[in-house]
Amino acid sequence: MPIFRLSDNQPDPLKIVVTVKQVPDPNSNLTLESDNTISREKEAVLDPGDECGVEEGLQLKEAHGGEVVLVCVGPERAKDAIRKGLSMGADRGVLVSDAALAGADALLTAKALAAAIKPESPDLVICGTESYDGSTGVVPPMLAELLGMPQLTFAKKVEIDGSTVKVHRQTADGYQIVEAPSPALITVTAAIAEPRYASLKGIMAARSKEIKQVSLGDLSVEKSEPAETIEGVVDAEARKAGEVIEDDGTAVDKIIQVLAAAKVL
Repeated sequence: MPIFRLSDNQPDPLKIVVTVKQVPDPNSNLTLESDNTISREKEAVLDPGDECGVEEGLQLKEAHGGEVVLVCVGPERAKDAIRKGLSMGADRGVLVSDAALAGADALLTAKALAAAIKPESPDLVICGTESYDGSTGVVPPMLAELLGMPQLTFAKKVEIDGSTVKVHRQTADGYQIVEAPSPALITVTAAIAEPRYASLKGIMAARSKEIKQVSLGDLSVEKSEPAETIEGVVDAEARKAGEVIEDDGTAVDKIIQVLAAAKVL
């Protein structure tokens, strides 16, 4: 009888946690409530940046094996965002939902996420660089600190080699290659991967996948005074009119100067 042996080069399975968020549909106009918070009454969807994170998690799972768990902080209806990720192929979800989280600042959000993620003991935590609605970009670094993990940011490519996580980090001038030991937290850009469409089979399968709902009390997280507050809201500065350069024989030189000042050249 032949004896089959697994290759020593077989990758170890990964436990991957992807943080996801339900946000107002980017195709709709955002409006503010009287307290300057974003209105949540309009149609809500899975954050497009988080879709890229889910896709990267799924591709790493396909390459290494393991499990992809989605963790979300939000109201009851945020389960719809989790189900979108489950229909793409994620294995299960965790929703942290509590009335005390209404209007939560970034620090409370990070604390709730950290408390839900720690029991999972993940090898890798994947976050979007920033959420579509809040756009603060501070939750991932707070989360990394609370989890005691190194953070690799603006990843456009991720490689896992044993216990080492290596990313190609997007910069204004190209990219850097940086690495850290796992477990680690990474933030991904939209360039990381094109999110797959959920198949009918995936949508049907998502209905039976587990979404565990927990409260702040279940996680032993207490709400304290907010670490950040909204002092005011002003309209964004209107775009200024462009500069018209007439060709008087020196137009090329002037255009080169303008492009150089804009750091295009």
